[in-house]
Amino acid sequence: MDFPGLAFWLMAGFLATHELDAMVRHEWRVLPVLRLLPDETGKQVFLWAHVPFFALVMWIAGQGPFSTPALVLSAFSIVHVGLHWIFRNHPAYEFRGFGSNALIVLAGLSGAAHVAVVTAGIGP
Repeated sequence: MDFPGLAFWLMAGFLATHELDAMVRHEWRVLPVLRLLPDETGKQVFLWAHVPFFALVMWIAGQGPFSTPALVLSAFSIVHVGLHWIFRNHPAYEFRGFGSNALIVLAGLSGAAHVAVVTAGIGP
């Protein structure tokens, strides 16, 4: 596997694992629209919204690491780190441990590496 592909797949893996952790950390309680819903409703909307999200991620993965959709997903993983930084002081924010933060940051770093090497023309 080439480095751009490795960076992309690591980013996707870290991001997917973070989304598993997001269920445990009640992320819907932090998100602007979902936090307004009753807790169980917000949880269900958050859960079911991940079906099309992961379908999209799998479709993007099928396009290959040099595709524009793959670059957009990697760029999102970088922005995603910033979103967590913005919400870090929210009273319902539960991503405080090393593992939770490592998944977020490593997704962003892997995404940044992917974007950097592909836009630099490194790879096949």
